[in-house]
Amino acid sequence: MTTAAVHYPQPGQRVGLSPAPIPPRLLAAGHLADLATHLATFGAFDPRSISSTLLPELERSGLTGRGGAAFPAWRKLMATADADTSKRPVVIANGAEGEPASRKDAVLLRNAPHLVIDGILATAAAVGAHRCYLYAGRDGLEAVAAAIDERRAAGGGGAKEAARIQLLEAPDAFVSGEATAVVNAIERGLAVPRDHVAHLSTAGLAGGPTLLHNVETLAHIALIARYGSEWFRSAGTVDDPGTRLVTVSGDLAQTRVLEVPGGMPVDEILRLAGWDPDGLRAVLVGGYHGAWIAAEDLSVPMSRQGLAAHGASPGAGILVTLAKGRCGIAATAEIIDYLASQSAGQCGPCRFGLPALASTWRDLASGVPDPSVRTRLAGLAIAVNGRGACAHPDGTVRLSRSAARVFADDLEQHTEGHCLHAARRSAS
Repeated sequence: MTTAAVHYPQPGQRVGLSPAPIPPRLLAAGHLADLATHLATFGAFDPRSISSTLLPELERSGLTGRGGAAFPAWRKLMATADADTSKRPVVIANGAEGEPASRKDAVLLRNAPHLVIDGILATAAAVGAHRCYLYAGRDGLEAVAAAIDERRAAGGGGAKEAARIQLLEAPDAFVSGEATAVVNAIERGLAVPRDHVAHLSTAGLAGGPTLLHNVETLAHIALIARYGSEWFRSAGTVDDPGTRLVTVSGDLAQTRVLEVPGGMPVDEILRLAGWDPDGLRAVLVGGYHGAWIAAEDLSVPMSRQGLAAHGASPGAGILVTLAKGRCGIAATAEIIDYLASQSAGQCGPCRFGLPALASTWRDLASGVPDPSVRTRLAGLAIAVNGRGACAHPDGTVRLSRSAARVFADDLEQHTEGHCLHAARRSAS
């Protein structure tokens, strides 16, 4: 029995943009927007003029972080601004996408770098930050560097402030975008997580208050600063207002990035991406730290509330499709093997627990009979979950548990050394 490859986008692969179900917001200026197009689309913007009103507007907007944790954006800003410290705050824009199935931040940075810059400057003005950083992959940094050069050449308001944004390249590693790993990368050049003894908002970079937001969150903040919370809430649902960028990949001809309203059903997002949900077995929602959802449940809203019953959340807006005829055990085994290889190796769960979990899934996928495997998987999950220095072990356990639940029939066959899907392929 061989392990089927998981079809996720490769570094450098071009990503298509699907048409939005509503007029685009984040990508309203079109592809590869220069400064003139950006200004013609969104208008001029002075971050200092909204520094006193941004926090209440963010609170009314209901914007949550688009990097995965979905923490209310206004709470981070308030905690940073109110930090009781003699050190001035720092703003960090996080565009690192170590997650192989995500491309939305790279697409945003390439196509709307000026909107992200506006978001950085707006939050910096609101919290009184003296330093700003943008941490992302090489392609995204090149686009932002060119945008900063455009502003410097054009002069005028904001050019000097934009020029102060320091750009740092994120390594291509899964944990490189974890919040404390970002701070470590800036401080020490080592993108590995550290223990969460204190919140970054009070003790982050160099021990000072630090506001760290995903680049998509910052782009939304730039729009809210311009148009207000009521405009932001005019898309999406009451519980999940606004829009979000979603990367759809997997068993598709091409990876797609879409901008969709909050709460849009998963199956409708898949149709927009050009895929018929009837051809699917399941979808991995939320990325490699997410959860599998069976095809019959894909009408669920792409929101925290809608996905909660399935043990999932939107995460960073990631959908990975698994076609009918594909083995869920084999697909999961490959992902967990990858996740085990991507740990920082700093704590017991990552050094020992994840390799053991990956080994168990590999044995299952390769056809090693083991009637006790369910018990072993459950025991490993308990030993690993909640015990790591960061959330990497927890996310891997979440994936493992969801696979055992959604692919229960596959799991039963594999414990006996058989694979129903391999047999079907042979018969065809």
